[in-house]
Amino acid sequence: MMGRRRASPTPAFPPDLRARLERTRLETLAWLRALDAAHLSPRDLPPRALHAVFALDADCAEALWALDQPARTSNHGAMLRDTLRALERIAPARDQLRAALRPAIRDRLQALEPLVRATLDPSEAYNAVPGRDPNAG
Repeated sequence: MMGRRRASPTPAFPPDLRARLERTRLETLAWLRALDAAHLSPRDLPPRALHAVFALDADCAEALWALDQPARTSNHGAMLRDTLRALERIAPARDQLRAALRPAIRDRLQALEPLVRATLDPSEAYNAVPGRDPNAG
């Protein structure tokens, strides 16, 4: 039959994708809250590096949202590619930002981060995820 194209199959998501996204978002949230708790001044934070962390975290939030959508509502192949790229890049982006901080600030963050992480509720991985945000009214 000429003229008929076969629909390309929806790529299978790795079975641990949701758990990886949740863990990554919680790690990033703990890190950002530790930054906030350290009471840094704007000059202590390099804006490009901070923006990179925020952008990659937003990609992870979007992926969590997309995982809850019906299969035909998005390009799952592109979403999977972009999500795996974000997961690969977010820890190095946090490390790059951490490396740009003064040593005293890095030491303070190293002490604060595990304390903050221990207080997070797992549902906070869904902060800012439409339909799942635990803070939404």
